Amino acid sequence: MDDSPDALSSRLRPVTAEEWPAFSRAMYEAFGSDAGPSLTPEPPGVAELDRSLSLWDGDRVAATAGIYTRELTVPGAVVPCAGVTWVTVSPTHRRRGVLTAMMRRQLTELHEQEREPVAALWASEGPIYGRFGYAPAAQRGGLSGRIRDVVLRPDVDLGAGVVAPASVEQYRAAATSLHERVRRFVPGNMTRTAPWWDRLLEDRPDLRRGAGARRYVLHTEPDGTVTGYAAFRVTAAWDDETGTPDGTVAVEEVRALGTPAYAALWRYLLSVDLMRRVSYRTASVDEPLLHLVTDPRALQVRPVDALWVRLVDVGRALAARRYPTPINLVFQVRDRFCPWNDGRWALTAHPAGGFCAPTDADPDIVLGIEELSAAYLGGVSLASLQAAGRVTEVSPGAVTLAATAFSWPVTPWCPDDF
Repeated sequence: MDDSPDALSSRLRPVTAEEWPAFSRAMYEAFGSDAGPSLTPEPPGVAELDRSLSLWDGDRVAATAGIYTRELTVPGAVVPCAGVTWVTVSPTHRRRGVLTAMMRRQLTELHEQEREPVAALWASEGPIYGRFGYAPAAQRGGLSGRIRDVVLRPDVDLGAGVVAPASVEQYRAAATSLHERVRRFVPGNMTRTAPWWDRLLEDRPDLRRGAGARRYVLHTEPDGTVTGYAAFRVTAAWDDETGTPDGTVAVEEVRALGTPAYAALWRYLLSVDLMRRVSYRTASVDEPLLHLVTDPRALQVRPVDALWVRLVDVGRALAARRYPTPINLVFQVRDRFCPWNDGRWALTAHPAGGFCAPTDADPDIVLGIEELSAAYLGGVSLASLQAAGRVTEVSPGAVTLAATAFSWPVTPWCPDDF
């Protein structure tokens, strides 16, 4: 078998609908999962088979990859984003350059077709994707605590609205429009089309991992306007020694248009009967709840990397976002994997917009594509990367200027994994 880069690339092809069962079975096996009921004869609604890649060894799928067409909120703007997914390589084909071939094929096609200027993914393992230019740009907070200790401050405004249970149909109708409003203000948030809401609200018993069915609540103002929503599960449990309830509220999402609605939703979640603990796995690392409680130690935060970002086209990506302070600097970007990015880029930008293009001018800052991608959403400081020896300052003060301009007042957060 010819394992040269060109030969591997020529053998990669999109999978067909008829081949989906074999393709999806290969994914589940590579992730060490028992597919069981999750295997379906037809692709899910979010699948885009024309953007998939497969490597076949006879009648067996040896490698898989795919892209979802998404929109990503970045500081001050929304940009098209290639959501990279389904990436697996069978143990029989490891260390042959298969993953590299798939990554290069994806990024090259995005560039040549002038599609999404940014790609993003959730990494199953940390060391894998850095060599392809991806870097963690947003974290998830992993909030948890004992409910009795999570007490809202007495000065918190709970408003005049009401929180009440809702059917999945009521929840979806309200949450769809609310999410479309709030997601535009939080870097890392993504669009949710109808198929994505179908996927998000799927609640098969075999996927609950011992928890109960998903529950939904809405926050409604006195005039009938819905201004917030929350989804959660409960896991009932009892302490064998004391016979007392010891359940857990597992929060899946809380979004609201303002503080009163947000606080009222949390008051409801913290008041569910027979529960002793609360967890919110996908919370933001700067979740507002952390600043609404009387005891700052009541909630534990365990940040882990979430969304990994990769600038596919440096010029288009940097020009697409906004910058809170003016910037006029030349960046020398090192990008061996995508040579069209490798070189010097002049960025002139301000809060209303920006322009970025290749230049022959002397650089003010030298950095790799990983470092630039990490800082793109405003959550990773270029100054911190400089302190780690990963950014080189050529012009005195340039890193301070760039770190300030690349920052953003809203912490990046992506609640949607894919």
